[in-house]
Amino acid sequence: MVSIRRPRRGFVARAVLPAAVMLLSACGTSPLEGEALGETRGALAGNAGSAAFRAALAKRWAPIHYQDVDVTGSHAISGKADYITRVDFDGDWSGTNNWDNAASRALPAYVYQSVVETSSHWYIVYTFFHPRDWFDSIFDTEHENDGEGVLLIVERNGTEYGSLVGAVTVAHKDFFSYTPDGSPLTSGAESLDGKLSTADFEGLQHPITAQEAKGHGLKAWPQYDINGDGVKYYPSLTTAEEPSSASDSDVRYKLLDIYGSEGLWTRRSLSELFASDGTFRGDTSGGCGYVAGQCGTNSANAPWGWDDGNDGAVARGEIATDPAKLAAIYFSPASRFSTTYTFNPFKGVGDANAP
Repeated sequence: MVSIRRPRRGFVARAVLPAAVMLLSACGTSPLEGEALGETRGALAGNAGSAAFRAALAKRWAPIHYQDVDVTGSHAISGKADYITRVDFDGDWSGTNNWDNAASRALPAYVYQSVVETSSHWYIVYTFFHPRDWFDSIFDTEHENDGEGVLLIVERNGTEYGSLVGAVTVAHKDFFSYTPDGSPLTSGAESLDGKLSTADFEGLQHPITAQEAKGHGLKAWPQYDINGDGVKYYPSLTTAEEPSSASDSDVRYKLLDIYGSEGLWTRRSLSELFASDGTFRGDTSGGCGYVAGQCGTNSANAPWGWDDGNDGAVARGEIATDPAKLAAIYFSPASRFSTTYTFNPFKGVGDANAP
């Protein structure tokens, strides 16, 4: 039986609420009425400069994640090639032996989370890593390492963990945007691609994301779904499980702070891991590529290297490093989004090592 965990309630309940905010709440004012109200309400909730708060916030909104799995073909490793894990699953930080070691090592489930903060919103990126981007056809190109993910946009409304209002997912070289039911956001410069569905986990609603097998593009469920074999992952702050089979429907993934001691951001200059800014180092060893020339090198990206090639003013990596800018372009009304960061280690704002 899955235990029920409730979010912490004490901080907001014990705060001395300004009379104006209490009156606005009593009158049913919308979650954000301009930048001044966003700043007031944001001050009542947690601060992303605290690693403990970032972990709790990331857990609160972490996706229920459906991973489609293909067990066929010599590069599938009987389905293991589609399991999510951490970059150093094999005990080192080399990017050029992950394809090689995937078959012989355990692949417990981990997901990297990064939080940045403005007065109006929290932006949480979840990064799903696979050692292989693989295919079972001579007509497709494979490569070592694969990082794809989702940006969740959470409006700070005075409650401890805010309100989920939007999402942007990464599927190869394209981004896809979604809103949940009840969101105040509509399409901006980019059209909405669908609805962000949610489901109950531990007594709270969590968004549902899904990745395809082999290439691991990520979209909101059910735009991708499990077809036959597949793993259903659920978030945890303490437990990282390896699927018991390619059709395990109850696996915990452990969240890792991307800024922390086990994360990727502090290793962004490590040449063994990164070939260039935001691009994982990967080679052609270990049997990658069905025929010569069909294994790409240095082909996968960390979140500060993700890019949609045709979304105009949004630059490479800004889905993670400047998500407020992206949100104000992708969604409307743009006036809901403060673009001044109060915590953003990607831009050197705030202390990511605060307790």
